[in-house]
Amino acid sequence: MEIWINPRCGKCRAALTELEAAKADYTVRRYLEDPPNAAELEEVLGRLLLDPWDITRLDEPIAKELGMRGWTRGDGDRARWIAALAEHPILLQRPIITADDGHAIIARTPEAVRSVLPKASPKA
Repeated sequence: MEIWINPRCGKCRAALTELEAAKADYTVRRYLEDPPNAAELEEVLGRLLLDPWDITRLDEPIAKELGMRGWTRGDGDRARWIAALAEHPILLQRPIITADDGHAIIARTPEAVRSVLPKASPKA
């Protein structure tokens, strides 16, 4: 699995702590230093089963500057939102975990992080 983090984010650090405690196998992507492109964002949104406006941090200064709260939210608007997220990755909700089973989550709680961990096999 992969976790997209901002190391300055407390929720990201908590998610990493949870993964470490579970001895999970994961890789870290510092998405501010290695921002996802539009295709990667589309893929993650498909795995999250969300739209781009669902994972946008609208209280960020750049979102306010762009007036994103007033942007329309329909199928025809996806490309505009995704382009903004690709250009300004600080707008992404975090952390995002892409699980090995194909789905993804926004891991803002310990329960969310645990939901992507492989289930332990029962001992015979």
